[in-house]
Amino acid sequence: MSTPASRTADVLVVGAGPTGLMAALVLARNGVEVEIIDPKPGPTRESRALGVQARSMELYAQLGLVDRVLADSYTAPAIQLGWRARTTRRIEFGTLQQPISDYPGLHVFEQSRNEQLLADALAGPLADQGRELRWGERVVDLVPASDGVHALTDGDGQLTHIEARWCIGADGSGSLVRRLLDIPYEGVTDPGRFWVADARGVTGLPDGVINLRFGSDDLLLGFPLGPGGHQRLLGVVADPDTDSGGPTAQTVLPQVAERYGFDYDEIDWFAHYRVHHRSAARFRKGRVFLAGDAAHVHSPVGGQGMNTGLQDAHDLALAIADVVAGRTSPDDPEGDTRLDRYQAERQPVARRLVSVTDRAFGVVSGRRRGRKLLRRQIATWIAPLAATVAPRLPTGERLGGYLGQVRIHYPMPAADDQAVGRRLPPSGANHALLRDFSWQLHRYAGNSAPVEDVAGLGLPDWVTGPYALPADPAGRLDPARLYLVRPDGFVAAAAQVGDPAALQEALRFHGLASGTLMR
Repeated sequence: MSTPASRTADVLVVGAGPTGLMAALVLARNGVEVEIIDPKPGPTRESRALGVQARSMELYAQLGLVDRVLADSYTAPAIQLGWRARTTRRIEFGTLQQPISDYPGLHVFEQSRNEQLLADALAGPLADQGRELRWGERVVDLVPASDGVHALTDGDGQLTHIEARWCIGADGSGSLVRRLLDIPYEGVTDPGRFWVADARGVTGLPDGVINLRFGSDDLLLGFPLGPGGHQRLLGVVADPDTDSGGPTAQTVLPQVAERYGFDYDEIDWFAHYRVHHRSAARFRKGRVFLAGDAAHVHSPVGGQGMNTGLQDAHDLALAIADVVAGRTSPDDPEGDTRLDRYQAERQPVARRLVSVTDRAFGVVSGRRRGRKLLRRQIATWIAPLAATVAPRLPTGERLGGYLGQVRIHYPMPAADDQAVGRRLPPSGANHALLRDFSWQLHRYAGNSAPVEDVAGLGLPDWVTGPYALPADPAGRLDPARLYLVRPDGFVAAAAQVGDPAALQEALRFHGLASGTLMR
């Protein structure tokens, strides 16, 4: 047998779906050497996941990609509820999300387009490193070591030994990386199944919005993919009769169309699949991390899956970038404290999401009499009432924040400021400052704030600012405080001007060099 070729990198990313591509792009943009491999011949061609939520749009804005998403996506501003063929009430995303995000609504931008967007953006940074995205290359073996990871890969019969400081397993729900590390994938598989179809010439469903219709025994979800009645349709099917080959477009769609009062001209694609609700027991094992579907998987209810993977990747890549850039504490040069923040922050998010979507799927797909009655009550009066009342209450903004994934809260050192541990509220052009991926100091007291108020903080020179920003019109950011903002846009600390101790503590909490405190 010939001697394998060899390559080295700071990070090996296994899997070039949206999660792996996001991780590789953020790493490369921050000067981290990255190898990314995937056994597929190229980006996914099927649409699969559909929606880009508000928080993911903010990540694309930070990467300079949001204009392309806006130009090529189909924004669904509302969800139209109904019972069988009868519509009831619309819930406007814009009303719920406009106060909290610059990108309200669900942006229908299929997984295939996300992958192509990210792959295109990654090509340049990889070329600058003398690398390329290696399609058609798969992991054969993976051996963690105390100082790195050794992987054996196979690309069209060519074996390669890759040595990296860290590895990110973003290789889907059947993750070989997870299995090689013997990490349990805990949860359940629902006995029901989803069917999914891409249909053209759909009539009878309100156009340009998400349609959610309930029936006694099933439901119908419709997502707008483009003009001319191009829709993604989803529903629940009973456990298929494997002797008859399982459900097909011909056996499912005519009855569904009649029951819910719509027609269609043709079907481009039809599939059915089981719904899993699972989360990895751990997201980190030594120098190997899991992200996206390799770390958690759940039903597509709510359109959260791909978005959660994109945010996993963004969080993890920036933690690794801090370590590679040498920002860690002298007592922790390998950055374990900083890297441990990834599991501490993202695993609770995943577990809550798995739990919520598991319960939601049980409501919308359960066939017991109580669940059938509940679905009718939701469609005919609970949801319409909520749609009327919620926009007028603070809970409406919260609901919009949860759907758009902008209300995620990470554990941070104790603080009496509600912004700490959350993504920085958009105020004026403050999010534009995040495009350089630096740790930053912000103050929201206008340009008249005296410079001497923030002099002598003794923070490391890689903390940029302080930036004098206009007062937050919504009052969420205290003009008498300095805000330490992480590269991912989350607020790490708030400190009274002239008392920087909380800023120092936040850096130590993240395992970073906190500088020399000067008074």
